[in-house]
Amino acid sequence: MADYLLIDGDQAHFLASFGEATVLVQPGTLRASGPATLGGQRLCVLGDEASVSVGGCLYTTSKHSIPGVGALEIAALAADQRAQRPATGGARALLVGGRFTARFVVQSPAMQPPKGPGSPIPDATLHYAGEGFFITTNTKLRGA
Repeated sequence: MADYLLIDGDQAHFLASFGEATVLVQPGTLRASGPATLGGQRLCVLGDEASVSVGGCLYTTSKHSIPGVGALEIAALAADQRAQRPATGGARALLVGGRFTARFVVQSPAMQPPKGPGSPIPDATLHYAGEGFFITTNTKLRGA
């Protein structure tokens, strides 16, 4: 089924639930590298999803109520987010599609309050898996 192609400046939105972690998410922006354009905006091609990194996002877990900080990234695209055609400059274009696999990378761990005197206990998990989706401003060009 045909879906809209992603273009430079389109957004990646992340869901707040990352397994045990709840993240105060912010959208990321795609930077396109494809040679073809639509209305002066470059088309996104396979690999451009790596341009999305949203740092400074707060998170907590059920055990770690003192917020930590990390970055949101796209870990893997869904199969329906890679166009079979059109290709631009020999690379497959990116489509809105369904949900991609996201990764939350801990930069400063959330902390568990101590049960008595002592220091808070840091979250030992270095990354969490979640999901996200794309939103495009392109309402004209579709790919399959």
